[in-house]
Amino acid sequence: MEYNLLNTINGSLLENFFPGGWDLKKIDRCISDKPGDIFAPQNWWNRDFAPVSCNTLADFNTFMGHEIAMNIRRSKEAGRQLVMILPVGPMGMYRWAIFFLKEWGISAEHVFGFNMDEWSDAEGNTLPPSNPASFKYAMENAFYGPLGQYTIPEAHRNFATRDNLPRYPEKIQNLLDKGAELTVVFGVGRVFHIAFWEPHFAALFSSEEEWKKQTHRLGAKLHPLTIEQNAFTSFKSRTTLVPAYANTIGPGIFLKAGWIIGGCDGAFGRGMQWQGLSLWVTLRYGPDMWVPSSFMPTLPGKLFFLKELAGPLEAECN
Repeated sequence: MEYNLLNTINGSLLENFFPGGWDLKKIDRCISDKPGDIFAPQNWWNRDFAPVSCNTLADFNTFMGHEIAMNIRRSKEAGRQLVMILPVGPMGMYRWAIFFLKEWGISAEHVFGFNMDEWSDAEGNTLPPSNPASFKYAMENAFYGPLGQYTIPEAHRNFATRDNLPRYPEKIQNLLDKGAELTVVFGVGRVFHIAFWEPHFAALFSSEEEWKKQTHRLGAKLHPLTIEQNAFTSFKSRTTLVPAYANTIGPGIFLKAGWIIGGCDGAFGRGMQWQGLSLWVTLRYGPDMWVPSSFMPTLPGKLFFLKELAGPLEAECN
């Protein structure tokens, strides 16, 4: 008998831990012991979607930053406004997007930036922008500020506050109605979320159709694994500092993308990582509202990932 999670979950503390709609055996079957299999197209992938392997973190940041910059450049040269849904995580690509835009002399004045999420309390009240943990602080210091004269105008910058997030759908639709393009930049969460749209939200809706209409959520309750992911990646392991709630966009916005730019860079070094499972499931599970990231390959665009995340994903003591 194998003493693993699939055989021992019943009666354990984990019995009610995972979202109710997860099929753990199906999740495990998504993974191949041959890393090259990760590129095999699935029948639900958009024909213009492709995963892109990056050998190093430096490659990942450069390639993803170049893709963001090229997206801005193409829309500028086409004379079209560009709506960009932007994440705080991953972040390293912004340095390179700035580099390329400055090198090319391309202004982002035609871009409208919408941060996809923000830490909050249960009522949707967010951290003050002066707090280094706030996503507004991160964006101003990592992207908008360093772009200098090429930056996105302040009037075009949107952050997921209690007052502004509910206005996202109308603002974005008005821009799309005027011919703007919509690009969604994203990372994939440990529990397969996009933005902070968590898998357990699926239980709140009677159908996938209803789920897909949800544009946002204020004070969204985060899954414990999401909290731990952020404790590791953003709070120097201090779980007690991580907010338990966040404001977030929903599938009613991110599934409207005309182009997606995804990134998975979740490796810690010394053979340790957290995102390999999330990457494989995103690409192999098939569209399911209990696995939000599973819808992203149905859209045109690219998903950049660190090569080591493809595995093999085998047990190893480090």
